[in-house]
Amino acid sequence: MGAVPSARLAELPDEVPVLIAGGGPSGLFLALDLAQRGIRSLVIEPRTSIDQDRPRAKTTNARTMTHLRRIGLAEALRKAAPLPVEFAQDVIFCSSLTGREIRRFPHAFQLETGRYEPQPECGQQVPQPVLESVLRQSVEGSAHATLLTGLRVDSYATTASGQEVTVVDQAGTSRTVRSSFLAAADGGSSTVRRGLGIRLEGGSASLSNISILFRSGDLADTISLDPAVQYWVLGPGTAGMVGRMNMDQTWWAIIQGVDGSAGAPDVDAVALVRSLVGADVEVDVIATDPWTARMLLAPSYGRDGVFLVGDAAHQNPPWGGHGFNTCIGDAANLAWKIAAALEGWAGPELLDSYGAERRPVAERTIDDAAANGKALAYHFADPALELEGEAGDTARANAREALSVKQSEFDSLGLVLGYSYSGSPLVVPDGSPVPAEHPIRYTPSATPGALLPHAWLDHSTSIYDVLGPGFTLLVDAETLAGAEVENVYAPVMATAADRHVPVTVVAVQQADNGIPMADLWAADAVLVRPDQHVAWRGSSAEAAAHALIIAAGWTRSETSHLKESAHADAVIS
Repeated sequence: MGAVPSARLAELPDEVPVLIAGGGPSGLFLALDLAQRGIRSLVIEPRTSIDQDRPRAKTTNARTMTHLRRIGLAEALRKAAPLPVEFAQDVIFCSSLTGREIRRFPHAFQLETGRYEPQPECGQQVPQPVLESVLRQSVEGSAHATLLTGLRVDSYATTASGQEVTVVDQAGTSRTVRSSFLAAADGGSSTVRRGLGIRLEGGSASLSNISILFRSGDLADTISLDPAVQYWVLGPGTAGMVGRMNMDQTWWAIIQGVDGSAGAPDVDAVALVRSLVGADVEVDVIATDPWTARMLLAPSYGRDGVFLVGDAAHQNPPWGGHGFNTCIGDAANLAWKIAAALEGWAGPELLDSYGAERRPVAERTIDDAAANGKALAYHFADPALELEGEAGDTARANAREALSVKQSEFDSLGLVLGYSYSGSPLVVPDGSPVPAEHPIRYTPSATPGALLPHAWLDHSTSIYDVLGPGFTLLVDAETLAGAEVENVYAPVMATAADRHVPVTVVAVQQADNGIPMADLWAADAVLVRPDQHVAWRGSSAEAAAHALIIAAGWTRSETSHLKESAHADAVIS
């Protein structure tokens, strides 16, 4: 007699459009982004609960917060975050928490208390378990996304009609679910990735680290420095980081440069924390978590309807807080493309563009984080940092100068917003130079492939808020000379209707700072993709119509006749 399916297995549908292996942040976000587009998905997650004692990622950057705003969750996450932005925005390097400040990096991780200009949302410090809880709660209220825990994806087979995914429960009993697409968001040891025969490539740091979660009733009053989101301690005995987990008594610490090899002596977590502080404060250890930074990247992101997302595709060192945010960027790029394929308007190049666009972003991010991993707290440790007099002053001045190398870890707007898909087949180049990539400097540009430059239309309305769920053609209202935007850009509407591509056409007034949109974009109009990147810019309605089909994944040769047809329609109208 065969095993009796568990109650969880009995909840499985026979088929679903998208099955997502893994219910961490990237899997849950993918499900919610698909749900916003009316696409049903099923998330399979082995963990039945979220471990609150392993905070891991703590930085949700401005780009990810803007993605969360797009799906209606930015405000919910800020309300749930135990550490408000108003508490602190700086990272401080010091000799100890009761010692001397050496250098500070203000407004780290895009933390701002006023209106943020580069994006509609600034960054937010929030532990990953809190973020996951917010995402899970949203999935529970969704009509299109379903999360089933206590199950895992065991294997899959690609057939002519899609994927046949074997799901098992904790007793080893299995059921098969059919899906059109399978997204592997099942982490660094991804079962799905192994099924694809893809191995992550790269290496690991030579030394390990230990994360410590602890409670302290007197630490806040003991610290002699200004409030900070992170303190980097350059102590000669113990070097690492300390920060608040919440506004109560819970803190986190990371001890850097630990010998993680077999046979290494056990660590005294209480003593390590007290060494960072520089005083015998109360320390009640909640959990410790040893880990080693890894720099790993998949050579490809999937094939035949199976896609790697997040940690299944890349593993980033944590320095700069980019890993989790890169995962969300993957999901945001993939969601609209899967939706397009299921809705029937995707061209043959659309799905393949996912890996082509996202892999270079992960590679660039890993490289920068790895460089910062070569300049950790212990690299700057010096007993002289605590000295009085000329010797101490000289040591602190030298350390302050040397710490300039860390700027891209905390002031990384070029990494967060400056990546471009300019080489993608979905983008129509206009011959203008693409802004040079730089980890720190971000140059807003509407160059095709770049992120749409942000602008506030009034005190609370972002230009991102007027974007539709599909493509959006934004037109500077001042260039229309009083004509209706739908009439001027009728070829775009006609082409969209013919190919069933969702597009919204919006005439936009100047920004609330008085800058005309045509000046911001260096064009009368821009075609914006569902993920808020620019696909085309220009002034010709016929060219915009042609660009729409290219952006939907059709090759230029296949769309040459569409440009002629759109031109004919424009003449008739």
